[in-house]
Amino acid sequence: MIGRLSGELVYKRPPFLMVDVHGVGYELEAPMSTFYDLPLQGGQVTLFTHLAIRDDAHVLYGFASDSERALFRMLLKVSGVGAKMALAILSGMSADEFSLCIQRDDTAALVRLPGIGKKTAERLVIEMRDRLDKLEPTSGVSLPRERSAGLSAETPQSDAIGALIALGYKPNDASRMVRSVECEGLSSEEIIRLALRAVVMK
Repeated sequence: MIGRLSGELVYKRPPFLMVDVHGVGYELEAPMSTFYDLPLQGGQVTLFTHLAIRDDAHVLYGFASDSERALFRMLLKVSGVGAKMALAILSGMSADEFSLCIQRDDTAALVRLPGIGKKTAERLVIEMRDRLDKLEPTSGVSLPRERSAGLSAETPQSDAIGALIALGYKPNDASRMVRSVECEGLSSEEIIRLALRAVVMK
């Protein structure tokens, strides 16, 4: 089992990134909460990982903190919640915000996340209420340490739209979310963060 990786950040194109560990490039999927904490391309990074073995692929997921990975693993145990939905939850709100939704039975906030309907939101509240007591609190919403630039030939807006689609939003919704953000001078990660925050805070 691969539990942690430390190496050079080769690229980050949400929701995918690659880390070079002694000449071996590991491709990972990660929630946006992790992308906000990544250094610039070429920087050193340490990620906690979760390896999912499927019939058609081995998929490695990366997380900025052990508590973030623990929440991801808890979410996978909820009936009807897969890896894609778990990543969408971690991308749309911090672990602390998710815990608050569960404590307050705030299914309305959960339904705003892609792929989560009313029944799934209710199931999350019921099944996660006791499990979250075992989760260590985090410091809140992660903010980007540095702006990234020049990582893709695409524009930050198009990168942001692509990432939102990968998280489960419909193309029209993803475009609308990005258009609602003042994008000038922002990196794709910052645009995504603002777009997701706007949806959750409605």
